[in-house]
Amino acid sequence: MANRDVLQRISDSWSGLSKGQKRIAEYIRDNFDKVSYLTAAQLGRQTDVSESTVVRFATRLGYDGFPDLQRSLQATARNKLTSVQRIQVAQDRIGGQDVLTSVMQSDMENIRATLNECDREEFYGAVDALVSARRIYILGVRSSAGLASFLGFYLHLILDNVSTLQSNSASEMFEQILRVGKKDVVIGISFPRYSKRIIQAMKFARDQGAGVIAVTDNPSSPLTVSASHVLLAKSDMASFADSLAAPLSLLNALIVETSRRTENDLAGTLERLENIWEEYQVYEKADEGF
Repeated sequence: MANRDVLQRISDSWSGLSKGQKRIAEYIRDNFDKVSYLTAAQLGRQTDVSESTVVRFATRLGYDGFPDLQRSLQATARNKLTSVQRIQVAQDRIGGQDVLTSVMQSDMENIRATLNECDREEFYGAVDALVSARRIYILGVRSSAGLASFLGFYLHLILDNVSTLQSNSASEMFEQILRVGKKDVVIGISFPRYSKRIIQAMKFARDQGAGVIAVTDNPSSPLTVSASHVLLAKSDMASFADSLAAPLSLLNALIVETSRRTENDLAGTLERLENIWEEYQVYEKADEGF
């Protein structure tokens, strides 16, 4: 049952639910966008049942408790909500709070949760795959395009075999990874709502025998199906815009560890680049214009 979302679990468990639990289930199905940010007590009041009934309902669906169910609901909501619905949920959550404080505190919580829950074995396995790859392809579109560009820019300084692909066209994306093979690594980056283009490209890469790294938000993300390594980062929405602070921080750590593995080669590369930047005046000098 682990990879099924809350709505599917409700459907599968319906016949075994009590009357009170069915009221909870019906309320969730009709208001899953709102329920994902209610406490157990608040949900109990909305459905006229006790808080303990809500907790038992969560365990009846196979969750460790209500917080576990709530996290699954939030993942479901982020993937199913339209942009307009996201705005309404964000307004309900922020209420009369200071927006700057609310959003930045949420980003800090996302980074903290990502650090606490990061699987070190998966992280270092992904680094091993990058360092030994013949060719690296980075896939990211829409809101994840910025993450793909960031990762691609720095990995390109470290390694000479990196390509960043951001095309929204299915045909163009497949054309660019047409020759992917067993010694290559494909990094797919996507957060709710997940990109079908990325999911399809990752499946293609897996079927060709390539190593596949998924950078996403949840173990039940469709990106994980094709991945040999999964890097999870919290991406709770602030509004219609995705919160990408934690994913960016995770990718930063991936870049730093990869650079540590290739430190000698990187030093020579950066020294050459500094000379080029100086010769062609790429950067503004601090003392110019004074």
